[in-house]
Amino acid sequence: MFVILVYDTAAERNPKVLKTCRRYLHWTQRSVFQGELTPAQYRALTNALETVIDPTYDSIVTYTTRSPDYIETATIGVTLGGPGDIL
Repeated sequence: MFVILVYDTAAERNPKVLKTCRRYLHWTQRSVFQGELTPAQYRALTNALETVIDPTYDSIVTYTTRSPDYIETATIGVTLGGPGDIL
């Protein structure tokens, strides 16, 4: 499955969320990640993130689709991130 993940967390938790996301997905923009994951990898990612965030304050939204071919993207301004190595 193709996953787009967007997060908005407290500043003190940002580094942990960033590090967790980079283990599974490609960094696209400051708090945005995307990439192909198996269902097992997706569950592992969401489980790992649940241990890092404060669910009463932080927010993580994921969008899933079968393939990136079904998503049209356009960038206005500087293109950040991209399909680099996953840590």
